[in-house]
Amino acid sequence: MSSRPPLTVLLASPRGFCAGVDRAIQIVERAIVKYGAPVYVRHEIVHNRHVVDRLKALGAVFVEELDECPTDRPVVFSAHGVPKAVPAEAKARQMLYLDATCPLVSKVHVEAQRHFDAGREIVLIGHGGHPEVVGTMGQLPDGAVRLIETVDDVATFEPKDAANVAFVTQTTLSVDDTAEIVAALQARFPGIAAPHKEDICYATTNRQEAVKTVAERAEVLLVIGSANSSNSVRLAEVGRRSGARSYLIEDASVLELRWLDGVTTVGVTAGASAPEVLVQGVIDKIARAFEVTVEDVDTARETVTFKLPRAVA
Repeated sequence: MSSRPPLTVLLASPRGFCAGVDRAIQIVERAIVKYGAPVYVRHEIVHNRHVVDRLKALGAVFVEELDECPTDRPVVFSAHGVPKAVPAEAKARQMLYLDATCPLVSKVHVEAQRHFDAGREIVLIGHGGHPEVVGTMGQLPDGAVRLIETVDDVATFEPKDAANVAFVTQTTLSVDDTAEIVAALQARFPGIAAPHKEDICYATTNRQEAVKTVAERAEVLLVIGSANSSNSVRLAEVGRRSGARSYLIEDASVLELRWLDGVTTVGVTAGASAPEVLVQGVIDKIARAFEVTVEDVDTARETVTFKLPRAVA
């Protein structure tokens, strides 16, 4: 008879890597194999320290700006996307560059350009300073895109022509928060042009829905992901809103078992840039202190894949 208290672990699915993250990591790995080390990467390829550290060990060098890169080595642009000025600078310096921008982020860039070409004023719903937002706003001339972060921002937005406005969104936002902002925009600007298809990506939506299902049954939710990962932060917020005491943790080393004192059911998930090995590490740590029963909670099946650039395919 085990002396460890029983604990049910509800394992959210889908969780962890999405197709865009998987593609971006593969691009760096294959570039190192094809061109040798070092391969430079502008910004963290995805927002996860473990992924970055593993790629560093293979020969990736991470920088924040292109001027930190030599011209004779390949450079990879991160999954979050970059302003148009970055590839333009790489071309001017005759650099070999590989664009690992997630295709779903690129779709938002194309939408923004289409609205701009049609003469519309563009609203971007997103978080200021996030690389994806910087990249999307940088597709167009300064001032062409207005950032809206909250419902309150909608009230202070004064377009030149209220009948000629469009919106796009960051791909990793809270589905519920964004719906509130969109509703406020549509109430103020009934003719506002919307994306053909939801900008918030399938992986963000699916992981949030899985968390809602798990959080209805779990007293505590553990979200594995980095603090600078937008989609991971949103998962913890969704968990709290759904009634579970939620913690965002980088890995098992920062998990405090006292959080589980008196708890009978804990939910576990991972952000879209967190590798599955970290999930297993958290479960292993819990299992050393509790008699664990793992239950998979599947809410969607993901079959999306994205092609690699021809240069590394």
